[in-house]
Amino acid sequence: MILFLAGTSDARELAIEIQQAGFQVLATIVTETAAKSLQEAGILTQIGRLTAADMTLLINEKGFQAVVDASHPFAEEASKNALQGAKEANVPYIRYERESQRFQDEKLIMVSDYAEAAKLAATKRGVIMLTTGSKTLEIFAEELVGLENTRVIARMLPRIDNMEKCAQLGIEQKNIVAIQGPFSKELNKALYNQYEVTLMITKESGKVGSVDEKLEAALECGIETIMISRPNVDYQNVHSSFDFVIADLNKQLHEK
Repeated sequence: MILFLAGTSDARELAIEIQQAGFQVLATIVTETAAKSLQEAGILTQIGRLTAADMTLLINEKGFQAVVDASHPFAEEASKNALQGAKEANVPYIRYERESQRFQDEKLIMVSDYAEAAKLAATKRGVIMLTTGSKTLEIFAEELVGLENTRVIARMLPRIDNMEKCAQLGIEQKNIVAIQGPFSKELNKALYNQYEVTLMITKESGKVGSVDEKLEAALECGIETIMISRPNVDYQNVHSSFDFVIADLNKQLHEK
């Protein structure tokens, strides 16, 4: 049986292919919505965040043969916990990660983390659209909400907890775009134009994360963009192809 860290649309497809290859899969997932999508595809799920110790205990209790980490490129803590859990339980760890994209444009600024992005945005002001999700909203709110000549537009999933978080952080309803992707380039451009955006903030999540549509739309509208680079995690056995992940699983478990 394979312990599988999910959380993205391509992770769901990979879990299906691994199961079709003859491996039983249990996917750990954070949200009920994502769990439902996996369950509908016949994948067993467990909802909730796991520490490294939780991972080790679960692997040993359930007798998992390997860990496949297909969590989001920015789910740094989850990946580190999976790495440590697999090491402590002495089972193979395999990382699936979307291919990284390289962008270059005079209106594109790459930064190393959320804090750097927020501080840079504070120097630019204007109408700032955040497309970085709700998890790190506090970092941007602390720097930007209430800042003179600055309007923060938060684009995020239409969940009640997200709306409550915005209210707590002082982001008004008129400045919330509660919508679930995928987003076409045309829809991105329409949103930028509707809110008269002057600065867009995103993260380098990969093509499947629709980063190129967001970025191309912004650049075509003449909008400056701050992009946050992926976390620097020392992964092992990294693949960006489903076939390579399954081949590695077969190799690791056959050798074991």
